Amino acid sequence: MTKSIRKDIKIRPETHKDYQDIISLVLRSFAEGTPYSDGTDVLALIEEIRDSKYYIPGLSFVAELDNKIVGHFLFSHFPLSAAKEGGYKNEAETEIVMLAPVAVHADYFKQGIGTAMLTQGIAKVRELGYRGITVEGDFNFYNRLGFKTSGKYDIYPTSGYPMEDPRCMMCQETFPGSLADIKGYVVYDMYYNA
Repeated sequence: MTKSIRKDIKIRPETHKDYQDIISLVLRSFAEGTPYSDGTDVLALIEEIRDSKYYIPGLSFVAELDNKIVGHFLFSHFPLSAAKEGGYKNEAETEIVMLAPVAVHADYFKQGIGTAMLTQGIAKVRELGYRGITVEGDFNFYNRLGFKTSGKYDIYPTSGYPMEDPRCMMCQETFPGSLADIKGYVVYDMYYNA
């Protein structure tokens, strides 16, 4: 039996007015929902992405339920590296986006918020014509959203912390065959906090 996706969750691009809510949401989400982060490193990564050339303002979202922010996630440009050691194929632009980080308000864990907000976000990425999405996380969750182990697309992880299982690095095509001629390595060396 497939669970239906919540229709009451709305996403919209983040604004500066949302930043304080995002900070408290991310801190609680990671401190209470993960064994590997108190959220401070995740906030630092969000700031790094916002300040980088890879930031896509229209793809950095908050999720709302009854006019309350209950989630935050963003997609950013992500150039693949030609080698495990780094060095990007196309430093200026990429047709792939990275989904990271993703946070759901701790008061709303396990209520379908993540699935609802990411389903809408992935649809926006498709509408904008990007060819693929990378994500590193819990494959039990992301596989349900259409992500597959990245190695199936000739895209390979190079780190592995905190997600040490190779299945934790995943990709999703935005249309059938969209990643067929794209390959490389996921190297986070453009970010200090990744």
